[in-house]
Amino acid sequence: MSAPFEERSGVVPCATPWGRWYQTLEEVFIEVRVPPGTRAKDVCCSLRSRHIALAVRGQELLQGKLFDSTVTDEGTWTLEDRQLIRIVLMKTNRDAGNCWTSLLENEYAADPWVQDQMQRKLTLERFQRENPGFDFSGAEISGNYSKGGPDFSSLEK
Repeated sequence: MSAPFEERSGVVPCATPWGRWYQTLEEVFIEVRVPPGTRAKDVCCSLRSRHIALAVRGQELLQGKLFDSTVTDEGTWTLEDRQLIRIVLMKTNRDAGNCWTSLLENEYAADPWVQDQMQRKLTLERFQRENPGFDFSGAEISGNYSKGGPDFSSLEK
């Protein structure tokens, strides 16, 4: 089995004061830098369908209403090398047209260039899923790719 699409094609991250976030068709990834030596018992993380809260040693790092809904039971967080918290959220709406423009409703928005790159990547990921025999990981796309690109589902096969 080949590597996942995002591993072959790279990610399009949106930088934030605390780290970065990025997305695939199905998931949103959040990486938060924390003080070296942080232990899991120092972390308080709440993941709900439309809300996230993260505190380390009582200091709030991230809190608010998510841009869109997620599957609560499938959200996870891990502490890596005692200095990075990685949060993975499963999107409820998993199509290329659901490109989050920001992590929270009114915070951590991707700038227009990053947003454009995210949308291109999700559209290529959609093409990859619809055409498993082809590799779109290094492809370039131009034209109509916003909201997931053109819909070819009505064409005869």
